[in-house]
Amino acid sequence: MDVFSDLIRGVRAHGSLFGSSALSPPWALHFVDGAPLTLCTVLTGAGWIVPEDRPPEPLRARETVVVRGPATFTFVDEVGTRAEPVACGEHCATPEQGGTRHRLGWNDRGGDGDGRGPTTLIVGAYPVHGEISRRLLDALPVVLRADADGTGDAVLDHLAAEVAVDTPGQQVVLDRLLDWMLVCTLREWFDRPGGEPPAWWAAQRDPVVGEALRLLHAEPAAPWTVAALAECTGVSRSTLAKRFADLVGEPPLTYLTRWRMALAADLLVEREAATVAAIARTVGYSDPFGFSAAFKRVRGANPSEFRRTAAPASARPVRRPTDGGRPAEVPGPRPG
Repeated sequence: MDVFSDLIRGVRAHGSLFGSSALSPPWALHFVDGAPLTLCTVLTGAGWIVPEDRPPEPLRARETVVVRGPATFTFVDEVGTRAEPVACGEHCATPEQGGTRHRLGWNDRGGDGDGRGPTTLIVGAYPVHGEISRRLLDALPVVLRADADGTGDAVLDHLAAEVAVDTPGQQVVLDRLLDWMLVCTLREWFDRPGGEPPAWWAAQRDPVVGEALRLLHAEPAAPWTVAALAECTGVSRSTLAKRFADLVGEPPLTYLTRWRMALAADLLVEREAATVAAIARTVGYSDPFGFSAAFKRVRGANPSEFRRTAAPASARPVRRPTDGGRPAEVPGPRPG
């Protein structure tokens, strides 16, 4: 399990396609929900993404932009368009109002006779569940883009074919294609020349630190020590400690503690009936008091307080740490 895969697991399209349509100018679609992440891609034509309090971003054929909420944004035919903004939100994708291709407020007349063809837009909004995936959001700017001719082009071909017909299972196919598109877009943005990706992204490619990160994410509840990680990665303790701190920005066990607390925060919300002691064991602590102290130090509240003030469990599904497919119950050392 690599870091990126772990962080993006809670970011999933699920009936979230706002719509696809051939837009004729002038238009102004105001996406009002402020979703944590919204992916916009143009199959044909062009337009502009106008985020709140940010410069407009051009969006041409086969380019993709991802907008991070909670601010809203507008998609327009041109900056300063004369079109009145039309509010678009979750209702644009509800099955009761036509499903994935419902065009509430979307102009679908095709070309308007001025010689310009229609612009075909696809928009998908993503809820972000739990503390784990919020760590991914923290690494993203308000607007990021992937230009044409990138790794997402193959996905666009599939999207174009799928939105052209109404067939059984279409929503599921579109959701998965949007997930694929989002992963391609984020990977391209992290790898862009001259970019500044989060430390964990670059560290994954180091043969030593990348392996240590994979081990910590694959078995977060295991009783890891720096010596154990060093042995598994084939280097000395001092080499591992220095390389890890240099590339990730913190020592290995500090990283592990913060990762365990992110897992625990989501488990406290998801498993409403589980005791704090049970959650502690699941993330590697045999002593619930040591776990509570570590949780408060990292999260700023003890586990019980966090659970009382957190969102409902139904809104925040998470991945559990596993050991052979079962919740991991491996005791771990208490942080000092």
